[in-house]
Amino acid sequence: MALDPDFASNRMIYWSFSEPFGNGNLTAVAKGKLSNNEKLIENPVVVFRAETSYNGSLHFGGRIIFDSEGNIFVSTGERSDLLTRPQAQDLSSGLGKIMKINVNGGAVSSNPFIGEQGVKPEIYSYGHRNVQGLAVHPETQLLWETEFGAKGGDEINLIQPSKNYGWPIISYGYEYNGNKIGEGITQKEGMEQPVYYWDPSISPSGIDFYTGTAVPEWQNNLFIGALSGKHIVRIVIKNNKVVGEERLLADKGERFRDVLASHPNQSLYAITDSGKLFKISKK
Repeated sequence: MALDPDFASNRMIYWSFSEPFGNGNLTAVAKGKLSNNEKLIENPVVVFRAETSYNGSLHFGGRIIFDSEGNIFVSTGERSDLLTRPQAQDLSSGLGKIMKINVNGGAVSSNPFIGEQGVKPEIYSYGHRNVQGLAVHPETQLLWETEFGAKGGDEINLIQPSKNYGWPIISYGYEYNGNKIGEGITQKEGMEQPVYYWDPSISPSGIDFYTGTAVPEWQNNLFIGALSGKHIVRIVIKNNKVVGEERLLADKGERFRDVLASHPNQSLYAITDSGKLFKISKK
């Protein structure tokens, strides 16, 4: 879910969800107005669907965030199955992509594939497995993401328009049965390398950059909720490279689903799959 940048005046909310569609389901984005009593969403409408539809239950992506110009980045998964994986490389498919749309669901005019025949104009980048985290760096305004690998190979990527991030052709992970993925290669010309990756996996979920000053050493650090890792990750980035990692709250035994590091009160918040909300601040 994401609030409209003008939420204070228009009360518009945007959210992604798995929508039954065609012969299966897909990642969709909807919008609606939060009622004054905060109990209803008024006039909800679907503004974007990441076709192709597929009858499956995994890898929807589904993260949405606004950029500084009021447009929306949307992540989609490749739906996990061997049958659908190749669509992450297919520019006529909405699977395994990061999309950039306007508030009405249309392609942004500056998108890299606008006007290309047979290519979905909403595509911003491709070759993704299952992007679970999206965040814009508060100073550089560059887009960062976290992405599930398979057995190993979870990634942090710096996203650039039109770039191919390799899945399922290159990966630092393995199939869950231990077999290699595809040809078992980790690099290929024309495909981007992750800025950072984990092996074994931590299952990185929601992410956010710390924008406060209450904890100076956290300034512009990236915070990540780890599901299977059961901790919060603090990542230090300098010159678009990872130079440090710290693991927080590993003693809690919780699957951390999402984090908020840009709250006005300068605390770090995290929510877990068990429904617990953590607040971390300086003593």
